[in-house]
Amino acid sequence: MMSSPQLLHHRSIVSVSGADAEPFLNGILTVSTIGIRQNENRYGALLTPQGKVIADMLVTREGDAILLDCAASVAPALLKRLNMFKLRALVAVGERTDLGAIAFAGEADPRAPEAPHRRIAPRASAPAGDPAQYHAARIAAGLPEQGLDFGSEEVFPAEINMDLFDGVDFRKGCFVGQEVVSRMKRRGTARRRTLRATVPAGTAASAPVLAISASGGFEIGTLTSVSGSAALARIRIDRMTEARARNEAITVDGHAIQLDAPPWLADELAAIAEAKEART
Repeated sequence: MMSSPQLLHHRSIVSVSGADAEPFLNGILTVSTIGIRQNENRYGALLTPQGKVIADMLVTREGDAILLDCAASVAPALLKRLNMFKLRALVAVGERTDLGAIAFAGEADPRAPEAPHRRIAPRASAPAGDPAQYHAARIAAGLPEQGLDFGSEEVFPAEINMDLFDGVDFRKGCFVGQEVVSRMKRRGTARRRTLRATVPAGTAASAPVLAISASGGFEIGTLTSVSGSAALARIRIDRMTEARARNEAITVDGHAIQLDAPPWLADELAAIAEAKEART
């Protein structure tokens, strides 16, 4: 079923304009902003020095400004950090309350081909739509959303699959938190990942995901978003693999669930196993 364009009320638009906008953001975000074009979306984040995600965002250009489509709940923190970093850079930072993120319209979301397209447009003229349609579509595409699936300074980029979505550019040079994130990638220590899940209808988000054996159960993750029988879960993939090897049931609220096995999972598990062997 085709979905109509709708304003994403839970998103805000932050503007960084001025002669130094591109190099300024390029030096602190996980994604390159050099050469970004009008109507092009790139995915990235601003991290803490310890490598945790302060705000993830879609980045685009409007004239001489670079616009950051981020969760409304973290816009104040993002503005504060950007103003702290700008020092002598020729940039102006502010929230564009006249603009909003519109889903099911505009350009492709760079994270996944099946994700809802989106663009930035005047908020006053944007159609309201049904938020449930957007969340169903992004859950089906495997996209975690800040404010729903994770909070500010709560997760490392790998835990929300940013590196798999080309949201972390390891070749562009420095960004805030780069040392920690690069070390996690090199050493294969990113054990938590976000996976799609199939759950019983009526299952609530935030419920723990358990592996159940004859001797009891242990937690391997948490459901973070649910739409009907489709869900996202942040999972310790090493523990999930061990549970499957022992034929243990994976459950939420006493009901069996199915966790996705995407094509990249085997490589991630191999990297974890190699890192573990190197430490022993």
